[in-house]
Amino acid sequence: MFTGFTDETVDFMWGIRFNNERSWFEAHKETYLKAFYQPMRELGEELYEFVREQRPDYGLICKVSRIYRDARRLHGRGPYKESLWFTIEQPGEAWTDRPSFWFELMPDSWSYGMGYWVSKPVTMAKLRARIDRDPATMEELTRKLNGQTEFTLDTTDYKKLRSPAPSEILEPWYRAKYFAIGHHEKLTEELFSRDIVERLKNGYTFLLPYYDYFVTLDGDRDPREELKEH
Repeated sequence: MFTGFTDETVDFMWGIRFNNERSWFEAHKETYLKAFYQPMRELGEELYEFVREQRPDYGLICKVSRIYRDARRLHGRGPYKESLWFTIEQPGEAWTDRPSFWFELMPDSWSYGMGYWVSKPVTMAKLRARIDRDPATMEELTRKLNGQTEFTLDTTDYKKLRSPAPSEILEPWYRAKYFAIGHHEKLTEELFSRDIVERLKNGYTFLLPYYDYFVTLDGDRDPREELKEH
């Protein structure tokens, strides 16, 4: 059972930031396993069980990130990540283009939410097409999102709207190349106790209707194929 992160967790993350090399990591590997990886895995498993109980038919899995960076993509950085995260998602070859729940802990901040790391263009085309067919459903979801303070819609946008939005409130979805609905803040005391578990459960409960909407997009017909037929 997750009981909270500790000062050792934070000290280790800062240590990696300023000593990102193998000799330092090997000397502190036990601290990493005990104070960082193990509690992250316990937190992920507990939240996974909670979400899975809400959506048992989705076949969800939980993944905890590795601290080792891909040696092919270091680009001058050290071999270790200074943060860890877990995701709750459907299994597949590329998790980056499917919606997932996440929680990430960094040396000076943390975040959680739901969304895409990098959604495929066809996914966003399907999203716009679905909204065109039924704008009212997404308008209601967007009003609920705009009416609370825990999460914000974070988007990476196209330079121009891909197509006209049915209403002003829906324009952010039509500009989005990919997006996430997330929360980000500095380190807080709740991270060091079970209080963070309840906050994440409440947050994921709010996000479940959005996940339901996006996770089914893959089953929609590609609107670009429909254009070819006409």
